Amino acid sequence: MSIDQAIGNGDRKIRYTYDLGDNWDHDVALEKTISAADSTTVPDCIDGRRACPPEDCGGPSEYQELLDILADPSHPEHNERLKWTNGTINPDAFDPTDFSENLRRQ
Repeated sequence: MSIDQAIGNGDRKIRYTYDLGDNWDHDVALEKTISAADSTTVPDCIDGRRACPPEDCGGPSEYQELLDILADPSHPEHNERLKWTNGTINPDAFDPTDFSENLRRQ
């Protein structure tokens, strides 16, 4: 079954929950479908919003807490969290190629 068949006519949006324990909810909108050439990797991502949080950082509230700690060098856990994340995180950054590369690794 293709994604356009699964979503169906009408709204053409689905809600996807990643990690049921942490409840990362994502709204996925199907904007259009095209025939893929033989050399095309599918599925693919062409756009999005916000960076993916680090794996195992908890749910949305724990991720916000992590961002707050990283933004505050005087926080007692700042250096530990900075080391855990391998540096600062820009939550507003989004690179579709990062998403596409992650899909290919799956």
